[in-house]
Amino acid sequence: MPNGFAYLMLALWPIVTIVIFQRFPPGKAIVICLLSGYLLLPPPPAQFDLALIPVLNKETIPNLSALVVCFFMYGARMRLLPQNRLGKLLLLMFVLSPLATAMNNGEPIVNGAFFIQGLGIKEGLSMALGNALSVVPFVLAMNFLTTDKDLRYVLVALLVAGLAYSLPMLLEVRLSPQINIWVYGYFQHSFEQMMRGDGFRPIVFLQHGLWVAFFALMATLAAFTLFKSDRSRDPKVYLMAGVYLAVVLVLCKSLGSILFAILLLPMVIFLGLRMQVRIALLMMIVALVYPVMKGNNLIPQRAILLKVADISYERAYSLQFRMIHEAVLLERAQVKPLLGWGTFGRGLVHDQNGRLLSIPDGRWVIVLGAFGWVGYIAEFGLLALSGFMMWWRVVKQRPIRQVPPWIGGLMLILGVNMIDMLPNATLTPLTWMISGAVLGYAMSAQVVKRRQMRVQSVI
Repeated sequence: MPNGFAYLMLALWPIVTIVIFQRFPPGKAIVICLLSGYLLLPPPPAQFDLALIPVLNKETIPNLSALVVCFFMYGARMRLLPQNRLGKLLLLMFVLSPLATAMNNGEPIVNGAFFIQGLGIKEGLSMALGNALSVVPFVLAMNFLTTDKDLRYVLVALLVAGLAYSLPMLLEVRLSPQINIWVYGYFQHSFEQMMRGDGFRPIVFLQHGLWVAFFALMATLAAFTLFKSDRSRDPKVYLMAGVYLAVVLVLCKSLGSILFAILLLPMVIFLGLRMQVRIALLMMIVALVYPVMKGNNLIPQRAILLKVADISYERAYSLQFRMIHEAVLLERAQVKPLLGWGTFGRGLVHDQNGRLLSIPDGRWVIVLGAFGWVGYIAEFGLLALSGFMMWWRVVKQRPIRQVPPWIGGLMLILGVNMIDMLPNATLTPLTWMISGAVLGYAMSAQVVKRRQMRVQSVI
């Protein structure tokens, strides 16, 4: 069970947020608040579960705190919806569709002695508010992370945070995952899953070792992006940091993140901006259409398993386990394809005694089962919208010299995060923040272009 210090940290974070916003401009304050809250606050089950509202935990408390502070300090400058019509539609769908999901799931689920309640307006409002809180980093970044320097600062923050977080990560690699127990009094996941071979993979204050490994991947990609594109300091500094973080990533013992690094690092270092943006957009499109491909047996699962088995039989077994359960959950989701089953585990498969027969791992299948195609298109479409706008509004229509070179690396980080959301549920506040920042820059560049066109027409 979490100790008192865990709940104290959660309760005091709004005060920490106020202090951060008093000392930094809004863009930097948002990055610091969301990044530090994600990395340092205690993970579930440390949370405040109050009636009628979503749980307040390490993700929702920093989001809500930053939103309230920004509203009171910069409310006149904020817009809650993107300028793009499609962006408005997707964001409204994401926030409001849970109400329709609840109205479509009023019946209880009964299987022998097993029972799950039906949903009503109260549950619909709670789910809608939960989605609204989760998308706050996207909205704040869209408002306050809109310039070349802002996007560079996101990469620098990921790099610095990765270097700092590597110290407890390396400690847990050596001693076993213990830091959350020492600080907050509990272990947040299965200890067996943190064991790899004769060693351990770190978890620190995140939900799983996979999350830590993926954060190490993000920091590594940020370091090499800055090494290639940022000339404000000696590139050797970024190179040494990148090499060090790559070693830390390998020590995290997560095959998926390591393979992503092997594929993406050459792209970051050797490819130009246009090609990086195209590849990032392709990854986003694959994530968007994956359920269709999965449902029509277009994924070469056997070939993928054989390739993974060549590397590790253990990892191949784990991947096969996920694929089997994905198929079961997809079949369940197809019973209510449009709006899904809602919360309380209604979209999962149980036996008559309530024992869980399906284990969801990928974010895509979780969203599809809970909120159907409407919720899936809203969430994944909103994340990918920044990629489409950056490709169309900025890279395709503007001279390439006017686009900051680190945009490509940032988009690759977002694209690979969406791909990682297929086998894992690695949607975090950082994902939303990066997507919102890229979209904010694209919209800002679009406004500048329109102003230039008006000036030219007047002249």
